[in-house]
Amino acid sequence: MTEPPGTDRPAPPEAAGRRGRKPAPISTAAGPAHRAWLEPVRRHVFSSGLTLDDLVHRSGYSKTRISELLRGNGYYPTWEITFSMIRALGLPARPMRRLWTAAAREAHKEQWWIEQCIGQVACEAEPPPLAHQAFIEAMRAPYTAYARAFLLAEDRVRWAVGETFDLLWLSWDTVASSENVRRGAWLLLRSRVLARAAHRDGRPDLRAAVFSTEEVSDSVPDHLVLMTDLVDLFDAIARLPRDQLDVVVLGHLCGLDLAETIPYVTGLSPAITHAVDHHARAALEALLHRAGSRE
Repeated sequence: MTEPPGTDRPAPPEAAGRRGRKPAPISTAAGPAHRAWLEPVRRHVFSSGLTLDDLVHRSGYSKTRISELLRGNGYYPTWEITFSMIRALGLPARPMRRLWTAAAREAHKEQWWIEQCIGQVACEAEPPPLAHQAFIEAMRAPYTAYARAFLLAEDRVRWAVGETFDLLWLSWDTVASSENVRRGAWLLLRSRVLARAAHRDGRPDLRAAVFSTEEVSDSVPDHLVLMTDLVDLFDAIARLPRDQLDVVVLGHLCGLDLAETIPYVTGLSPAITHAVDHHARAALEALLHRAGSRE
């Protein structure tokens, strides 16, 4: 199964024996948006086989500064050093600048500081790969619907979906060469959405989504009874394994077609998608039965 960009993983066997050492772990002080761009940059550094000396020569910055950037340690890095690093690695600047900006806001940097940093670096126009543009056009609507089920607030929804597309562009050469582009992209979207979703008992909390359903409208008779039932249902959905959760949310909360659309969006085969849906229905029935028996 294709692992999505945006998560550290052990180096592939072919990387063994290359020059340099893998950077030390990312600082725990780095926030989710900071880690989102730092992790793929670290992977590119390690897979390239470049040493710190190589990066010093290519970027013009000291080993200390580069090491701090790669660990997410100390102050949030300026755009100038970040740009120098990605240029040394041959990565696109346009998606990286958006990712860097989002993480700068997460780090509580003032808007004037962000604009000043960006203004010090001249970036040429960079059109995304045509295949990446086509992918965005095909996936924006279903990705947004999925994100909205967990995040509700439109600015957070746009942030999660936009971050996903920018991370895909940042690693598009690697993504496009994978066996299942749609699966890898879906796992990345899921990780970005769930990283920002509210959680309860270690699981995503879907209960707030109840209030966006038509069934609980004040104009519907007995809407309070329906709301209670839906809260129990959504709580049970959140307890499903990840693939089952995805299929249920896409099919029953977002209204996507089980036969064609959900397999296309998630990168699962139609047969596997139907099997996952079948198991999810059985699991929900069991969860709701246990919840009812405890009352």
